Amino acid sequence: MRKTLWYTLRPSPPQQDTAPVRLTLLVPELIWPEPADQFTLGKLSAPGFEWLLAHATCDQKPRHPFESALADCFGLGFGLIPAPLGALRLLGEGNDDARSGHWLCADPVHLRFHQERIILADAGAFELDDNEALAIIESLNAEFADIGQFHAASAKRWYLRLNAAVNHAAAPISAVAGRRVDSELPKGDSTLTRWLNEVQMFLHGHPVNERRQAEGKPAVNSMWLWGGGEMGETSLSPTTKFSSIWTDNPLATGLARRFDIPLHAPAENLSAVLSAGGDSPLLVLDQLLQCVLYENGEGWRQAFEKLEADCFMPLKKTLGGKVDRIDLIAPTIYGQLHYTLTAGERWKFWKKGQPVTAIAQQLADQAKK
Repeated sequence: MRKTLWYTLRPSPPQQDTAPVRLTLLVPELIWPEPADQFTLGKLSAPGFEWLLAHATCDQKPRHPFESALADCFGLGFGLIPAPLGALRLLGEGNDDARSGHWLCADPVHLRFHQERIILADAGAFELDDNEALAIIESLNAEFADIGQFHAASAKRWYLRLNAAVNHAAAPISAVAGRRVDSELPKGDSTLTRWLNEVQMFLHGHPVNERRQAEGKPAVNSMWLWGGGEMGETSLSPTTKFSSIWTDNPLATGLARRFDIPLHAPAENLSAVLSAGGDSPLLVLDQLLQCVLYENGEGWRQAFEKLEADCFMPLKKTLGGKVDRIDLIAPTIYGQLHYTLTAGERWKFWKKGQPVTAIAQQLADQAKK
């Protein structure tokens, strides 16, 4: 009697016409910072995202601001000389003057006292038009020409080119926007600290601010100086070479220009990246960041749902096909999260995803340890 043999066949990955893709995504504030916020997280449907995290390994490190995490993607965050983020961001604005001289970001801010604490609001939290910014910049350049030259790439992003280099360490703007900054304010008796005090007094009586206060608008009463350095101070040799960068963020754009990496506007869908991005593209998806900085839960939820539809769900389908590995890097209040997925993980069918609320709560508990 002939025996019938039964075989269990494991599906084979699709044949590759091109080299497999290693995809890196930088998504600041990927997880909403309040796990108990049911208005934002309650009934949030994200099967693609939940599947990806269930099949990924996670490395949870101390918190990094978005700008530092972006520099870290290129291996620029660990040298003795800090990466010149101000010059790089200005280069991303299309200004080649950034390639020489000592530049800082000098972003316009409003400082206010609240319960004996100093709270910083960056220009994303209030309206400031181009004419107002230009008037203030022209006055600053006339009054403080001995210090350096100001430049406004936009009403909300200003720069300062110093006449002489100064060692000035300060957190990036995303680390302080909307937060108390008592401990972050520059200390000591440096030239730049004394000069900034003079600038604040000058801004207090500026006609633009007098008019803004009369209209009930926040005054531009200070600047946040950060990211100082010169491109010529270091070779800025990246340890990671991306095949393309997909972004409209000026700092990420500057990094692409500095290292001659093909630059693309944010893609409308994942297939565009996979067809034109090469074998190691970087996607900078920063649309959730502003929502967290300004406590806009509804805006965060809408932006997250779009990421789920345009990115996370398609990634679930392409892992093991065109995509061989995914690195999902997320600077959040819970720390810097680095999720790694490889093609073989998709066959682990027993791994089940958790709701986003449960993921947030688990991360919050781990961050307390």
